[in-house]
Amino acid sequence: MDGNGILAVFDRAAAAVAEAVSRVDGWKMTGNREGQYSFDVAADEAARKVLAEAGFGVFSEESGSHDPGRDLLVVLDPVDGSSNAARGLPWYSTSMCAVDSGGLLAALVQNLVNGKAYRAIRGRGATVDGRQLAPASGEHRRRGSGPTSQQFLGEATVGLTHLPPRHLGWGQYRVLGSIALDLCAVAEGVLDAYIDCTPGGHATWDYLGGALVCAEAGVAMGEAWGRPLLPDALSETRSPVVAATPPLLAEILAQRRTFGAPAGEGIGAGGSASPV
Repeated sequence: MDGNGILAVFDRAAAAVAEAVSRVDGWKMTGNREGQYSFDVAADEAARKVLAEAGFGVFSEESGSHDPGRDLLVVLDPVDGSSNAARGLPWYSTSMCAVDSGGLLAALVQNLVNGKAYRAIRGRGATVDGRQLAPASGEHRRRGSGPTSQQFLGEATVGLTHLPPRHLGWGQYRVLGSIALDLCAVAEGVLDAYIDCTPGGHATWDYLGGALVCAEAGVAMGEAWGRPLLPDALSETRSPVVAATPPLLAEILAQRRTFGAPAGEGIGAGGSASPV
C-alpha cells in the first residue's frame, strides 16, 4: 500500500476515534493504569479495528503491541492530550505513524476538537488540511505575520512539555498539552520551536506522527541527547526538540543539554537528527 492509501486508512481510523470519543458518557478513569480515561480505551478500540482490517500491525499507548510481525506497523496514540480532553481544553489529537523497514512512512495528526489534520508521506512533503507546508528554513511563516527567518531563542515563542528548572532564554512560552499538535504547530509556523523538558522523555506514540510532519515540512529537528528519534525498540523514550531554523535549534539544544541527562547516557555531538 502506498502513502496515499495509508493516509486514507488513517482518515477512517481518525473518524472512528472521533465518533467513539463523542459516544463516551463522561470522563471516567478506567483504573487500569495511571492517567487512562474511558475515552482513551474506546478510542483505541475504534482505531485498532480500522487499522487491523487494513492489515496493519499496531503499537498503541493504550493496549500495547498487536501483530508486530506485519510489514507495516502503526504507532498509535488514540488521544494525545487526554487530560485536556477530560477538562474540556480544546487541544488534543489522535496521532498515527506508519513505520516500515525504511523508517517513518506516513503520518496523520488530527485535532479532535476542530478536525484540523496534518498529513505527511516520506519524501513527498507534509500538508495541513490539504495545504502544502513549505520547508521552514528561509521560508517559514508564522500565521498572519509574514515571512520570518527566526534565528534567536530570545525572540522565539516555544512550546514546552514540563517546565525546566530555569528559564532557558525564550521570548515567550506555551505549555499546551499535546506534543503531537505542538510539533505540528512548529511545522505550520504557529510556534517557533518545541522543547521536551520532561525528565524521562516521551514515548514514541506521543511524537512520531508529529516528527514526520516536521521532517517533511523542513523543520530543523534533534533529540536532546543526540539519539535517533526513531529508536530500535519502540518502547524506548526520547526527548524531541524542533525549531524553525537550524541556528535556533542549535541554540535550544545547547540550553536543553544543561539539565536532565538520562543516567548512563552520553550527550551526542550532532545538532540535528532526522527521524526517517
